Amino acid sequence: MRQIDVPGLAPGPGYSHAVSVDVPGRLVVLSGQIALDGEGNLVGAGDLEAQTRQVFANLEAALAAAGAGWEHVVRLGYFLRDASGVGVVRAVRADFVPAGFSPAASLVEVSRLVRDDLLVEIEALAVVPAA
Repeated sequence: MRQIDVPGLAPGPGYSHAVSVDVPGRLVVLSGQIALDGEGNLVGAGDLEAQTRQVFANLEAALAAAGAGWEHVVRLGYFLRDASGVGVVRAVRADFVPAGFSPAASLVEVSRLVRDDLLVEIEALAVVPAA
């Protein structure tokens, strides 16, 4: 993955405006992950930080199952019930995504997720270089 500096656009806080994948590889598409544990139980009722931490753990597990890691992620899509919580999400992301690594990203505030008790959903796109 190569982050592209875009003239005329201010750097994004924790994301890149454009990312190029210049090698052949395998595309890994992760569905939006929510704050459910392996038993299907909600983690962190009413707690954005706890829910986000579970979501990132779920993403990490899905990446690993696909033979990928955070270094392969080229895009993240965030869906938040309240976009003012983006600082909390960024702080949790910093515990998972390597420092200095900024995939492309979008954040959308939504009125509802698949369940009323969910506060965040995150999807990812990764490219694993060909061996």
